[in-house]
Amino acid sequence: MDDGVGSRAPAAPVAIIGAGSWGTALAIHLGRAGTPVRLWARDAAVARAMRGAGENPRYLPGCRLPDAVTVTADAGVALDDVGTVLVAVPSHVVEAVVGAVGGHVAPRAVLVSATKGLEPQGGRRISLLLADRLPGRTVAVLSGPSFAREVAQGRPAALVVACADEAVAAELQRRLAGPALRLYTNRDVLGVELGGAVKNVMAIATGLVDGIGLGENARAALITRGLAEIVRLGTAMGAQPATFGGLAGLGDLVLTCTGTLSRNHALGREVARGRPLGQVEADTPMVAEGVRTVASVLRMARGAGVSMPICEEVAAVLFEGKAVAEALASLLAREPRPEEERVPHA
Repeated sequence: MDDGVGSRAPAAPVAIIGAGSWGTALAIHLGRAGTPVRLWARDAAVARAMRGAGENPRYLPGCRLPDAVTVTADAGVALDDVGTVLVAVPSHVVEAVVGAVGGHVAPRAVLVSATKGLEPQGGRRISLLLADRLPGRTVAVLSGPSFAREVAQGRPAALVVACADEAVAAELQRRLAGPALRLYTNRDVLGVELGGAVKNVMAIATGLVDGIGLGENARAALITRGLAEIVRLGTAMGAQPATFGGLAGLGDLVLTCTGTLSRNHALGREVARGRPLGQVEADTPMVAEGVRTVASVLRMARGAGVSMPICEEVAAVLFEGKAVAEALASLLAREPRPEEERVPHA
C-alpha cells in the first residue's frame, strides 16, 4: 500500500492549441518540467512529422520534444477533459481554429491566450474573442519578452500571466513556471494584451529604421516614442500605466525591437531594403504579427481619440508604398511638443 510518503499526485495535463514555434516552445518547457502536454497541430501531416522526428522540423529544428509531450491533430485527444488550455496560434486564425476545436474544450477549462496580436477583422483583443466564442470559461493572458527558441532551449526568461481572477492567475503561475521560466501575475489583462500586440508594430518600425542605416540614436528614440504611443493608447482604453513599464510593456518592446530573433524587426529591415512585403512574408513560415496588428491598432486609436504617428507611418510604408525616408521625414516634421503627456481633468 502506498502511504503517500515521498510521492505526489501526477501533474494534470495541459493542452496547447497550435504547434507553431511558440506553441512548441511552451510544450517543450512544460514537458521538460514533467507536465503532460497535449500539443494540437492543425495539419495532420505536421503532427506526423513531429512525432517521427521527435522535434518540430519546420519551426524549431534541433529542439527535442520531451517524452511528456504528445503531438496530435485530433482535437478530442488533445482537449477532452483538460482543465488548462493554452491558445498559441496566429491572431488571424484564432477565430477559425476555436470554431473548429471549441466543442472539445471542457466547460470549466481555463483558457490562456499566448497570442500576441489582435483579431484583424474587428480589432478585438484575443481574450475577448475567446470569451465570446467559448463562454463560461475563465480567460487569462500569457505575455512578455520571449523568443520561442530560447524558451525551448531552457534559457532564462520572465513572463507575466494576467487574469482578472487573482486566484486563477496564481494557480497558472504555479503550473506554468519552471526553473528557467519565472512568471509574475497581473490583474491588468487589457494592458498586458495591448503591450504584447502593439510592440510588434514598433518592432517593424525599428526594423525600417535599421534597414536604412539610421543608427543607434534613431533606434533608441523610436523605441522610446513607441512606448509613449503604447502607453497613450493603453491608458485611454483603461489599462494601468504601470503595466507598460513591466514585462509585457517595456520588456517585450525592447526585446522585439532589438533582438536578433525578432520576426517583426527582420520584416521591417527587409522592407526598408526594398523587398516587397508579400515576398518577405512568403520567405518565412513564421508570422510577423505586426503586419496584421497595425490596422487594428489604428482603428482602436481612432475610436479612442488617440494619436499614434509611428503606427500611422508603419501602415503607410507597408500598405501604401510610402518610402521609409519619407515616413521618417513626416515624423521629424511634426510640431514640437512637450515630452510628458497632459491628461485632461474631468
